[in-house]
Amino acid sequence: MAKGDPGVTARGRRAAPRSKRAAAGRVGDPELVQLLTPEGDRIESATGPDGTEYRVDFTDEEYRGLYRDLVLVRKLDAEATALQRQGELGLWASLLGQEAAQVGSGRALRTQDMAFPTYREHGVLYCRGIDPIMPLSLFRGVDQGGWDPNEFKFNMYTIVIGAQTLHATGYAMGVTIDGRTGSDDGEAVIAYFGDGATSQGDVNEAFVWAGVFNAPLVFFCQNNQYAISEPLEKQTRIPLYQRAAGFGFPGVRVDGNDVLATYAVTRAALDNARHGQGPSLIEAYTYRMGAHTTSDDPTRYRIASEVEAWQAKDPIARMRAFLGKQQLADDTFFAEVDEQARREAVDLRERVLAMPDPDPVSMFDHVYPNGSPLLDQQREQFSRYLESFEGSAH
Repeated sequence: MAKGDPGVTARGRRAAPRSKRAAAGRVGDPELVQLLTPEGDRIESATGPDGTEYRVDFTDEEYRGLYRDLVLVRKLDAEATALQRQGELGLWASLLGQEAAQVGSGRALRTQDMAFPTYREHGVLYCRGIDPIMPLSLFRGVDQGGWDPNEFKFNMYTIVIGAQTLHATGYAMGVTIDGRTGSDDGEAVIAYFGDGATSQGDVNEAFVWAGVFNAPLVFFCQNNQYAISEPLEKQTRIPLYQRAAGFGFPGVRVDGNDVLATYAVTRAALDNARHGQGPSLIEAYTYRMGAHTTSDDPTRYRIASEVEAWQAKDPIARMRAFLGKQQLADDTFFAEVDEQARREAVDLRERVLAMPDPDPVSMFDHVYPNGSPLLDQQREQFSRYLESFEGSAH
């Protein structure tokens, strides 16, 4: 991505009225990079705010593969939501509606790139080759949800809002110090967060450090319109991607329900980062179709007509329409994908239900690498407490 002047569109602009801001992201919006319309019509190329041209050139099988990813990720996510509703998980943060933002960006990552997620990037996790059961063990409470970040180049889930952007910035600065940038084989870093996190100090501090130290980092904001119950208009007075200008690096808004555009924009930003051109901010303009988490009731703060309007922009429906219009897939293919998704969801459920309950004392095992006298004392006290229940009716 050519850097251009990231401040041109941001300086001297007043916040748009609420009605205009609510319409942002519509088809034809000049601020929105889009390669696939909600009706499934293909756009050959799109131009970003700095003049960068975005396009993709996939084989027929790769187009079908993206559709398969979208369907499988949604089905597995739905199964996790059902498991929580049935008391098998303590909590779940659904990605419903955000599949294209996650699959598009996840598939744009190269093998050597490193990702720092929040607690909702189940689609990116899937694209990095991690067993989808891993985050479920975390939300079931049977372990710490750990996988090897170095093996999969995907850090563990971060619950603290925005903290992972600082982790990503430090890691990216280390990539530069180690000399792992400046070529096609260079390493780039991506940090995921939501629109609400942009109000956190951690995120803004990460912007400062990444900009000043020219870190090879892509900030990927999934703007799903709500920070739990707070709408976007209470988070910002300008489009989120324009905030990058104040920190000295480029920003771009992409249709987050368009898997093709998300892939193209993310791949370009990552390639710029790996070649030493510094950080950038991507605002994936999407929508959270469900609740913030399973402890949330979205009907208390948004109306049904708004949800219905976004359902017409569904990322899976538009990709299916595209495949049909281009005669790249038929009913047999779609049925096969649905059946594969069903089988994988059943397998996921069976494995979750088979998870053994952890030994309560095991929560002390990984607090310190070499233990501590105080920790040993706490473990002993807790063990005696547990033993006090033996033989009782409790």
